[in-house]
Amino acid sequence: MKSGSHFFLLFLILTAFFPAFAQNTSKQIAPINIPFSLDSLEKRSFDYFWKLTDRQFQTPDRWPNLSFSSIAATGFGLSAYLVGVERNYITRAQAAERVLKTLEVLKNLPQGPQAQGVAGHRGFYYHFLDHQEALRYRDVELSTIDSGLLLAGILSCMSFFDQNNPSENAIRETADFIYRRVEWPWMLNENQRLSMGWKPEKGFLQAEWFGYTEAMILYVLALGSPTHPINPESWEAWTQNYVWDTYEGQEHINFGPLFGHQYSHIWIDFKGIKDPYMQKKGLDYAENTRRATLANYNYCKRNPKKFKAYSDKIWGLTACDGPADWLYKHDLAQSCAADRQNFMGYSARGVASDYNTDDGTIAPTAAGGSLPFAPEICLPALETMWNTYFDSLVGPFGFKDAFNPTFTACGKLPNGWFDEDYLGIDQGPIVLMIENYRSGFLWNLMKKNPYIRTGLQKAGFEGGWLGNKTSIKSKTKTLPNLEVPNNPFYFFDRGVYREDAQFALPYRLLKPNNILATNQVQGFYSQPDGSLVGNTAETKYQNLKLPLVIYLHDTEACGHDNESQLRSGILGLCEPESWKKHPCFLLVPQCPSNLIWSDISTKSNKEIPEKPMQLLLNLLNQILLENPAIDPNRIYVTGQGMGGTAVADLLSRRPNLFAAALPISAEYDASMAPALRTIPIWLFHGARNERIPATTARNMLEAIKLSGGKPTYTEFTTLGHALGQEIFYNPKVIDWLFSQHR
Repeated sequence: MKSGSHFFLLFLILTAFFPAFAQNTSKQIAPINIPFSLDSLEKRSFDYFWKLTDRQFQTPDRWPNLSFSSIAATGFGLSAYLVGVERNYITRAQAAERVLKTLEVLKNLPQGPQAQGVAGHRGFYYHFLDHQEALRYRDVELSTIDSGLLLAGILSCMSFFDQNNPSENAIRETADFIYRRVEWPWMLNENQRLSMGWKPEKGFLQAEWFGYTEAMILYVLALGSPTHPINPESWEAWTQNYVWDTYEGQEHINFGPLFGHQYSHIWIDFKGIKDPYMQKKGLDYAENTRRATLANYNYCKRNPKKFKAYSDKIWGLTACDGPADWLYKHDLAQSCAADRQNFMGYSARGVASDYNTDDGTIAPTAAGGSLPFAPEICLPALETMWNTYFDSLVGPFGFKDAFNPTFTACGKLPNGWFDEDYLGIDQGPIVLMIENYRSGFLWNLMKKNPYIRTGLQKAGFEGGWLGNKTSIKSKTKTLPNLEVPNNPFYFFDRGVYREDAQFALPYRLLKPNNILATNQVQGFYSQPDGSLVGNTAETKYQNLKLPLVIYLHDTEACGHDNESQLRSGILGLCEPESWKKHPCFLLVPQCPSNLIWSDISTKSNKEIPEKPMQLLLNLLNQILLENPAIDPNRIYVTGQGMGGTAVADLLSRRPNLFAAALPISAEYDASMAPALRTIPIWLFHGARNERIPATTARNMLEAIKLSGGKPTYTEFTTLGHALGQEIFYNPKVIDWLFSQHR
């Protein structure tokens, strides 16, 4: 087939499924080298939504490589239509017509539990819908966050179209119906957190929304529902896993990709309003986003990985396309092996104290989405990217999604990689945040929405445009859906212990009586000072002391993601039967990359601990001070591999602190034995351990005995190095550990 025939076939497809494309084809050829202006960028980004809706009035996930529509992109598009009216790109009547058609489709699309032939279930929508009938695309999930972004766009239309005429009355009624239909508690687990989604084939996803991400808007919407609300405690459960730390000179709640600091802020003006968490910190979430943007900027300007083009005028890391996809299409012979290893496709790029994903790919939406918060750095970045790379990066719908000047595909792309596609969820923040920067349009609009106001008030926000002491308490408590799973990874508080800008120790801390239902110790409640006090007739006013277990991980879990250290079996202590029998505090720190807990080769002559061990010792002092419910006579330590070696080091440094220890697959320095003789120790090793021979454990066993100690030793004859599952899921071992007292 000739190339002309290919073009004609593409034209037929586009005009069949995208009517707006047929009407505007003659206008989509981009002029050459137009100087940057916010007007041009805002108009072109708006055109993505206005000109590319499919025949079901849904917004494509990406263009021109069409695949499916995105319900989140449709949410952005609905709000973008309102910006179009404000900027006189379209008339109010044109916007009303488009919005009403979109909402009518969304209202009438089939919903139900079946796997195919539906667009959603219980008011939620599937992440992607096909372009033909707007039904579930393949096996994608019923997505809570994408449904939330869609609903935010829908509510913006409900507030905007306030005139008394048939069209605008219908918009308000339909928008209200779609929002009220959502059954939020169906996605709520026992710990008051919303699941990320559901699939008819497998049920609820184990992943849940917690900590600081893009999902603030999701919880506000769920709290504000007049028909199916969730409990105010859900906001406290959401904030529990925040990571507050200083990164790149900015003290703030950390989250790596910038979109997490931007999406909720598109519709909600957080300036001047504060929830209880931010009241304690003395700032608002808008300032937090400004600081996160500055941290992202500072990192790119510093450019520690030496990528091309990074500077104070070209920066921005967030979720976006990546150059690896080019290789999968064009390097079928796999001649660029190094590039396949060093570069990614679509990925959530970003940087934070506990996150670093950077392969040299810059996304203009990162600067565009933060424009209202840090215009002094965002405007120069947008202008420089536009003027420097116009021919390759800018088209009829504004900035293409991403570019990477470092990636050359083994010389095949000498000027670097530039994306072919625009992405709806990245075009949306650009057009909407430009307008918030210029006029505060969406922010002021959503301040009038009663559901948004109610959701914020139930979350405990006060001050600013909300007023003071406006918190709303629910009269009835929403019951969770016990079918929604609880993920033990999310039981833990996340933290970063830092004493200087260079070194930090990420850690997880599981508390026995925080707001999580799965952690609570029956009959007791937490006081403000962290102590546990009885609240039943049998235990009233009695203080409760519970043990602390410290777990030190092996070499493979080193890093800064604050998660890998939990993947080695220690979560066995969180299993329901174990937790019911042995509730405790559980501290699981993470050794930073390229460092070690202890240097076994020189330990006998080394008085100063390795930096991670020094930070751990100081963190331990802080945790004991902040949590008076920890029993000082029942502090236990365990660890595997490198962590097991560190157990002996820790015991030798603080022998009077610990009640018992479980070193696993460790390498030992026998000279430490005299310091350990008074501590109950149970050593574990695998006879087939090729990394650390079992002889080192046997020798340590004898050395402790010769020093007067009475250690216990178990050697697994058929196992090797990894023994965590065998230890932490063994009731006999756990019962022994918790029976020890100092």
